[in-house]
Amino acid sequence: FNKVIYKRLNMTRKNKAPMSMQKLASLMQGKDGKTAVVVGTITDDKRLYEVPKMSVCALRFTETARAAIVKAGGECLTFDKLALRSPLGKGTVLLRGATKARETERHFGKAPGVPHSTTAPHVRSKGRKFEKARGRRRSRGYKV
Repeated sequence: FNKVIYKRLNMTRKNKAPMSMQKLASLMQGKDGKTAVVVGTITDDKRLYEVPKMSVCALRFTETARAAIVKAGGECLTFDKLALRSPLGKGTVLLRGATKARETERHFGKAPGVPHSTTAPHVRSKGRKFEKARGRRRSRGYKV
């Protein structure tokens, strides 16, 4: 457990992806009395109306996320407090945010315009005149 935490703390910012309260609540369902451990930021989610009571340890919390967890009767821990409470990671659930959810990931992969590519092109604006003509739709000659 400690080795994994150590490794994740030394990851790049891209690999310390944030996690929303909605995702956290769904993953912690049925795991009462356990502490969720996320090496990253916990962000608030407006879609989650009923915040369950949970104990969460993370690098950072947004102000609204912290307020929502505390209001529900839960607690927000830091890693030094977690180390004192359970040094070997007993009673914890190790979670991580989705690293491929970043907007930039849409532009990686097979070049846009190549057959069977779902990669998004880098476009100045999203409008009628920008990358919407030949090769993009059937009515304009052909579609790749």
